[in-house]
Amino acid sequence: MMKEFQTNSYLFGSNAPFIEELYESYLDNPASVPEQWRDYFDALQIMPGAAAHDVAHAPVIASFAELAKLGKTGVAPGAVADKRQIGVLQMISAYRFLGNRWAQIDPLRRQERPQIAELEPSFYGFTEADLSQVFHTGSFHFSGGHQASLREIIAALRETYCASVAVEYMYLSDISQKRWIQSRIEPTRARPSFSLAQKKHILERLTAAETLEKYLHTRYVGQKRFSLEGGESTIVALDAVINQAGSQGVQEIVIGMAHRGRLNVLVNTLGKSPAMLFSEFEGKHAADLSAGDVKYHLGFSSDVSTPGGGVHLTLAFNPSHLEIVNPVVQGSVYARQQRRSAESRTQAMSLLIHGDAAVAGQGVNQETLNFSQTRGFSTGGTVHIVVNNQIGFTTSDPRDIRSSLYCTDVFKMVEAPIFHVNGDDPEAVAMVAQLAVEFRQQFHKDVVIDIVCYRKLGHNEQDEPMVTQPLMYKKINAHPGTRKLYGDKLVAQGACSAEEPEQQIRDFRSALDRGELLYNPVLSGYTRKYAQDWSPYLNHEYTDACDTSVPVVEIKRLANRLTDVPADIALHPRVAKIIADRRAMGEGTLPLDWGMAENLAYASLVAEGFGVRLSGQDAGRGTFFHRHAVLHDQNRERWDAGSYVPLEHIQQGQAPFTVIDSVLSENAVLGFEYGYATAEPNQLVVWEAQFGDFANGAQVVIDQFISSGEAKWGRLSGITMLLPHGYEGQGPEHSSARPERYMQLCAENNWQVCMPTTPAQIFHLLRRQMVRPLRKPLVVMTPKSLLRHKDAVSSLAELGEGQFRTVIGETDPLAADKVRRIVLCSGKIYYELVAERRARGEQDIAIIRIEQLYPFPNDAFALEIAKYPNAKEIVWCQEEPRNQGNWYWFVSRQHLARSLSGDHRLYLVSRAASASPAAGYFAKHQMQQKAVIDGIFGELNQDLAPNR
Repeated sequence: MMKEFQTNSYLFGSNAPFIEELYESYLDNPASVPEQWRDYFDALQIMPGAAAHDVAHAPVIASFAELAKLGKTGVAPGAVADKRQIGVLQMISAYRFLGNRWAQIDPLRRQERPQIAELEPSFYGFTEADLSQVFHTGSFHFSGGHQASLREIIAALRETYCASVAVEYMYLSDISQKRWIQSRIEPTRARPSFSLAQKKHILERLTAAETLEKYLHTRYVGQKRFSLEGGESTIVALDAVINQAGSQGVQEIVIGMAHRGRLNVLVNTLGKSPAMLFSEFEGKHAADLSAGDVKYHLGFSSDVSTPGGGVHLTLAFNPSHLEIVNPVVQGSVYARQQRRSAESRTQAMSLLIHGDAAVAGQGVNQETLNFSQTRGFSTGGTVHIVVNNQIGFTTSDPRDIRSSLYCTDVFKMVEAPIFHVNGDDPEAVAMVAQLAVEFRQQFHKDVVIDIVCYRKLGHNEQDEPMVTQPLMYKKINAHPGTRKLYGDKLVAQGACSAEEPEQQIRDFRSALDRGELLYNPVLSGYTRKYAQDWSPYLNHEYTDACDTSVPVVEIKRLANRLTDVPADIALHPRVAKIIADRRAMGEGTLPLDWGMAENLAYASLVAEGFGVRLSGQDAGRGTFFHRHAVLHDQNRERWDAGSYVPLEHIQQGQAPFTVIDSVLSENAVLGFEYGYATAEPNQLVVWEAQFGDFANGAQVVIDQFISSGEAKWGRLSGITMLLPHGYEGQGPEHSSARPERYMQLCAENNWQVCMPTTPAQIFHLLRRQMVRPLRKPLVVMTPKSLLRHKDAVSSLAELGEGQFRTVIGETDPLAADKVRRIVLCSGKIYYELVAERRARGEQDIAIIRIEQLYPFPNDAFALEIAKYPNAKEIVWCQEEPRNQGNWYWFVSRQHLARSLSGDHRLYLVSRAASASPAAGYFAKHQMQQKAVIDGIFGELNQDLAPNR
């Protein structure tokens, strides 16, 4: 019988996906499948070599797929399966997969229902005569058991999957997640069940959202606010998410969103005072910031009450780059989770609000989703809300919006379930919001709420949408609004009086006239256990001075810990040699190289209580094989406990050290690290680019957050960016970190840009980031060839004494009064210049290294220039083309000129201006590099540089 059933039943072969679903149902509950299938699956349990209750899922599914390849689709006479019964089960599966296509989720009802044969009973051979026939319902939930008439089954399927809620989830690999969703929506037919008080609360939230928008529209005519009108159910969703999260143990939620509806969220979700908002409309800025930002970019934080206790809400500041805030939020949440216990993922949560066009169109979403479940980046799942205006910014032609069916299809890459919901059904919106939080807390995965709504006004309040979407806006202008529809519904149900909805509006308007909120969830005097104190880093004047010395005896101890590798870790021979050399460095018998000094900086910080987080695409080993913060056992795979991190074992009670080889992403990963740094001032947060030029892929994060976040929003950050830089003949993308771009952004002591040239310098520079009571971003042009250069070394004493030197003067014993020319430079070209000078025997050219380019060290620079009273020629030497690098910045800012007298003449020696950062041909690189070096020691051309 088994063989006949397996080889002859038409259910196998092309229907293998259906059998997979049936088999999963059997695994979950044997009674949920028809008897003949239960017998068949039971038989699998006693197949030769199988243990009871231990038949693996994957091999069985693989066998179904193999049968599909063989085309086993014939029907045997007298087969045990009833074709009509199987048709019912196939139809149930079809509705779970495709029912969302028929769902009534568009408030405007613009599109006709598509033709989907699999959702029609006739597709399975059913007629009107079969509607009263009773069938087994498989795993579909019926309160009366596992049997129902075909009429009841069809009605239940359409109520569940084709009404105001459309769920996409059947692509989930984990059967328990699919069964969880089915258990939540199928017994209730995806219909919410709220009490009278809860319904009135939903109406109140809608009224608050609508009334605020209309109030602003009449009071501040023509001003941009990016209205939420048409999507007011977003406020209902947020209310449900926050309250449900609080009930399930969440204590902190960080929210990221763009400008659409942001003012409404600030007031009606976070409890920002309307009076404060009105003052911003009127140009009265309370914040004492040098630049500030428009009101619909501003962040806010508050503590609100929920049924489960107080929840701290943070709305992240965000520029107009829409989705770019998403990784920033994830980094901030991760930092907050790190301060907590093992249950941290359930106590701090990220909530992201997207626009329909941006969520599909902006690649940072894919990057962020890609690391959502990786080590060092996973925040245990994010709740996503898509405010789906169905319009795609300013276009209405679906050919121009995206290439996928839904704007949310990108989330399927991480198997996030997606709840599409009609924005005109606020109860359904609240219900799926609650389900989304439950799913996130249960499975620690991303989950999506797609609120299908519309945009009442144009892209902004000065835009006329009828110009480009006339038919759509005829429907919108005729729409009474979600609040009106829901208020009428409650009146019809007898849930409230006919006057109550309008009275709510009047009450809200009166409160807004007073600059107050009618309903304010904000808790006053609420104390958070895990709040971070930033006060030690506020209101400090910028200073370079900082004692970063470490006693030599302590450096030796740290070096010993860094080189104490467990005996059961078999190192690669090259790594073993590096560790042996480092042991000698710690003992003082070898000078310290770059990698050892950098690791000692991290070791000293974690020993002093400062955490260190280091990420990049090859951060553990180091892109140029210099760091080796992670040691790999050559006899075990790295994911099988085959790695050892010495910096995690410096001493008992040390601060945490984390090093992560990040995904192949710059934009999202750097945004994540920035977000982490803004939430954690007590950790050195370092992002390392594989090559400095790769930071181009994260330019939005650099421009809009790192360089300007303090000026716009008052947000401090100590994030450190390590950008390998130096002309080594490796081509345009592997030479320049584009220092000119960072210099262009320098102002108001907003950050530090440095180009250290010795191991001691990187040691003190990294320590300065944490030891000094300032939190400013640090951009470091790190070297490549200097990592192993024989002259780029330091002694233990240089690490043990002093501080970071912003300017390093001449180190060779030159007679100061004989010097006729001073060469200024930064980075690895210094060593090439010194080597050439020694080879030529020149004694009248002094070389000064500018180690900190910004803030420019005017006093230290002036002291070095003053040492050479007879030097009249001042030369800036750089490897970069003259239109790149630091030359124009120094000249335009007059930094060099401040310390020069009228007798000095200023020159430039560099590569010629170029559209490309560097030559791609090695021979050409060598020729250009030689020309730069020779130019320093030859006759200077007056035309190379303007007079001061």
